[in-house]
Amino acid sequence: MSESRTEISSLGEFGLIEHLTKNIELQNASSIVGVGDDAAVIDHFGKQTVVSTDLLVEGIHFDLMYTPLKHLGYKSVIVNLSDIYAMNATPTQITVSIAFSNRFSVEALSEFYEGIYAACEKYGVDLIGGDTSSSQKGFVISITALGEVTPGKYVKRNTAQKGDLLCCSGDLGAAYVGLLFLEREKQIYLEHPQVQPDLEGESYVIGRLLKPEARKDIIEFLDAQQIMPTSMMDISDGLSSEVLHICEQSQLGCVLYEEKIPIAEEMRKAAFKFEIDPTACALSGGEDYELLFTMKQSDYEKIVLNEQISVIGYMTDAAEGIKINTKGGHVHNITAQGWNAFKK
Repeated sequence: MSESRTEISSLGEFGLIEHLTKNIELQNASSIVGVGDDAAVIDHFGKQTVVSTDLLVEGIHFDLMYTPLKHLGYKSVIVNLSDIYAMNATPTQITVSIAFSNRFSVEALSEFYEGIYAACEKYGVDLIGGDTSSSQKGFVISITALGEVTPGKYVKRNTAQKGDLLCCSGDLGAAYVGLLFLEREKQIYLEHPQVQPDLEGESYVIGRLLKPEARKDIIEFLDAQQIMPTSMMDISDGLSSEVLHICEQSQLGCVLYEEKIPIAEEMRKAAFKFEIDPTACALSGGEDYELLFTMKQSDYEKIVLNEQISVIGYMTDAAEGIKINTKGGHVHNITAQGWNAFKK
């Protein structure tokens, strides 16, 4: 990697935007006018438009001591696309706005945008605009994702029905354990800069944190199988808090089975190194970007062959509460212990 550093001031705002966006090729017919005008123009040809936005702030949502800028660019897009998929929609465009201090060079921002473009290419999404600004300190990222959905096919959180199966994609809790490893190594480095980081064998959990994926495949599978989820959301704050959202907004209770919660073997082993319960990581960890959804019991036969989908419980009357049945045969109330952006 070259050591050369180009100061952003040498390009100016418009020069910087031109530098970062010069190679964009639009992929979607709905993207009529992209970057380079006062505003983008999109036409969804009779489909409904879905919009989601996320703000990521250095020191709150990410730590550049252990987050490569390319990974950060990629993840910044993924967390937004995940929200669009969670509505049963297809993401088509994003806008990216960033604010940065003078410690960032043109090369650093180019690396960040490399990650953005990699995500756009993988998921067939167009970058159509945004803004840049200076910041007193740190790096702030705001991304808005736009998607399209056939009218009436979007899926909300408040439409689950009693008796529906509660399902989730992938496996849960690994990103949280990956964060524990990186935070541990950061502390060791700060106290003993000469010590090499020890992350041997933990590539799975660290990858789940630094380079998550959005579950486009699950949405495509449900569509191909003609399964219409009755409610859905993505798991960004931990399984327990998302289950509570669906239950509270649908005015239902549920029964969740601990033994059914999907946990990767790599995560289980890693959690034991910290002497923490893998189930607790899955329930409260967050940043999994898997999909949590409910569906009619009559569709069970259609999903049973998909190893990426687990049935973890079912919906009940609100009066029955929101419960988890443990492996030991006990029943507990589910409480929200997920990630809270405003806790001190």
